Amino acid sequence: MYIKGRYIVPACALLFVQQAMAAGMDCTKAANAVENTVCANKSLYELDAQMGVVYRGLMKVSADAKSELKTLQRQWLNTRGECTDDVSCLEHRYSEHLQVLKAQWKEAVVYKPNDIDKQALDDLQKRTQAASKSDPQFALERTLASLAIKSPLTMFNAEPDEGEYAEKTHFPKTAPKGVTQSEWKALLASNLGNDTEQGQTTFNLLDLNEDGQRDLIVQTYTGGTGLFSFFETYRRDGDRFIRRTAVLGEESGVGSSLYSISDRGANQSGNWISIRGKVYAAYRDSNYGVDQVYLLSPLQVNVEVPTLTVRYRYQLSIPRNQTKEDNKTTYTLEPKLQRALAKGLATVGEESSDTGGKRKPLCPIPRSAEDPEEYYGYGAGYYVIETIADFPVTIGNECFIARLNDHFGNYGKKDGLYAQLTMRKPGSIEQEREYQVHGRRRITQVSTSMGKAGGGAAD
Repeated sequence: MYIKGRYIVPACALLFVQQAMAAGMDCTKAANAVENTVCANKSLYELDAQMGVVYRGLMKVSADAKSELKTLQRQWLNTRGECTDDVSCLEHRYSEHLQVLKAQWKEAVVYKPNDIDKQALDDLQKRTQAASKSDPQFALERTLASLAIKSPLTMFNAEPDEGEYAEKTHFPKTAPKGVTQSEWKALLASNLGNDTEQGQTTFNLLDLNEDGQRDLIVQTYTGGTGLFSFFETYRRDGDRFIRRTAVLGEESGVGSSLYSISDRGANQSGNWISIRGKVYAAYRDSNYGVDQVYLLSPLQVNVEVPTLTVRYRYQLSIPRNQTKEDNKTTYTLEPKLQRALAKGLATVGEESSDTGGKRKPLCPIPRSAEDPEEYYGYGAGYYVIETIADFPVTIGNECFIARLNDHFGNYGKKDGLYAQLTMRKPGSIEQEREYQVHGRRRITQVSTSMGKAGGGAAD
């Protein structure tokens, strides 16, 4: 299964506070200046209540370290006591310690890759390398497609609210086609209505742990400048679906995501694959010259992630036939201009962005130059496209500054890499020129590593 495509305000925050408040300090038993101050201040009381929830959750998942945790908590209580009735001091102590406890809790419950995960990563590497021998351009795509899970999938959408111009949606009121009675009952019991409030929502029933029961993938499109879609998972557990982040004390957890995809300003996608009997969300985040594929355990909290890195080298070319900005009219480059552009393009390296070092002007700076900075680079970029390199182009006796942009390594069968070369003459008000650039790629390296995920899968 292939899906192409983080910032949702977590509605779970209010629920978390409400749960914490219900389990807060019993102020009828306040016995010292610190406890009286906490009870008299709403903000401090909420922090104390949140800490109680997190501490109990940490104790629950840290069976082998309970004695140490109790000792550390007693030490913190002594430190807190030094604040007496100083509200600012108490807020600092609580906030600081709450972050420590949350980090410890997360560390205790996050998924840690095992031997099967390492073997799966090794298999993916070998399969991609083997596929590159017969198809050096699309070896990764072919490999991921061959590993797609075969389990039956049912998809259905949230329904729009009544009203011709209604933008909000709600969870369906009747069971969609393909959803079993048992699944429908579990869906209704899982309080999924909050997810539909975040944006356009699609629900996917798919077995993600190969236990014979279908789990749930919730896809939410929130739009924004990056045209974001967020993907979160729920594990089927008896008569309910349990959110992936429930182990972090976020039973509701609206706003969390396994990964996100940006359709503007990035090149990302997700494939549901199965290797060595285990299902992964193969999350791909691409740039010029490189694909990063992160194997996410779909029903776990991931921090350390098996990662496949595929690097490419391009053979770039300037097509003789170009299309004008209206995308309708075509024209033919003069041979002299095409050769000049190709010569400049040949200086572009394999990776995007500058590599640091001492700055040098790309074109000679005349003494009459009003702004010498114009001769060092093309200028500011734009977030929806990737800047690969700036370089000089010499046409006759004139020096121009050019920039190669692409769409974050986006690659197709027809034209391969689709990129643009923009060019301007420094110190001149002459309008910039733009030319299409094509590129054919081949794999130069397929490597593996363990580390934190990037892109929309970043922790």
